[in-house]
Amino acid sequence: MASTRVIGLRKAMEHQQIEAVWITGDVNRRYLTGFTGSSGYVLVTKEKAYLLTDFRYTTQAAEQAAAFQIVEHGPSVIDTLKELLAAEGIVRLGFEEENVVFSTYRAYERDLHSCQLVPVTGLVEGLRQFKDNDELSLMKEAADLADRTFLHMLEVLKPGVSEWDMALELETFMRKNGASGTSFETIMASGERSAMPHGVASSKVIQKNEFVTMDFGAYMNGYCSDITRTVFIGEPSPKHREIYDIVLEAQMHTLEFLRPGMTGREGDALARDIITRYGYGDQFGHSTGHGLGMEVHEAPRLSKQSDTVLQPGMVVTVEPGIYIPGFGGVRIEDDVVVTETGVRRLTESSKDFIILG
Repeated sequence: MASTRVIGLRKAMEHQQIEAVWITGDVNRRYLTGFTGSSGYVLVTKEKAYLLTDFRYTTQAAEQAAAFQIVEHGPSVIDTLKELLAAEGIVRLGFEEENVVFSTYRAYERDLHSCQLVPVTGLVEGLRQFKDNDELSLMKEAADLADRTFLHMLEVLKPGVSEWDMALELETFMRKNGASGTSFETIMASGERSAMPHGVASSKVIQKNEFVTMDFGAYMNGYCSDITRTVFIGEPSPKHREIYDIVLEAQMHTLEFLRPGMTGREGDALARDIITRYGYGDQFGHSTGHGLGMEVHEAPRLSKQSDTVLQPGMVVTVEPGIYIPGFGGVRIEDDVVVTETGVRRLTESSKDFIILG
């Protein structure tokens, strides 16, 4: 019996009038099949679904991808694909243009000349925008670990240690507590470096009287979390408090009023308009948020360029910030799922202005 994800993919294929689609992206393969091996390809036709892999993974594939026919491909994957297409009588084949390099496309042209090759984009990614209950449960586990990690960092963060050491401490805690990795390279930026939105950890030693921004995520069971918290070491100045309070107001306002039916542009404006009203619009240069799931950046986006309409089941981040070169910066980020009436937070760490000694 076909999985609901394959059924959804077939509907998308029908809309684009393609008889079959060839999936080569690792994340999309795992999403459709549940197969976690490092090598594999998916062919979905109107009637059948195949998972092609090599001899190392055939047993694992059969266990993890029960809804798929497992095919052990030969030395040339394209030769095996060609045989399947001929057996199925496929003459119009979609392929993921964003996951195929030019040299591979040339090989398809040469060896699959009996088929019309149709570049497609977003077929599986469109399905991935909507998280089912099982996915939301896994994402909540990843978010809970991020929350616990933040609490741990509040116990160990102090002046006199390097950003590198604190990033290592953070990542080690997540790995010891169930994460298979990090969602992305951990951002640990203190003092003037906190004005760098993507200030990954450096050799800088954390000092008193400065912000420390931590942006990190736990990768667990194939899903990501993504949280940012900014804390202060020492005694904050009025300006430190001012920009923290503005970012917090913008973030809380967005969480309160973000809802289905809004476009990504309208969601972005919820935070951006507040920061602009306080005179810091030029210091908020990135989008308010992005989709989250099996990858840390996926559709939809909360940005000035997004016309995507938010719908229940989508998961996005909400992460406004203010960044002042030579002074420092603040970002506050949560992961939320869009519901029928608004949003529900997955990350629940405190957003009080936390001051450490």
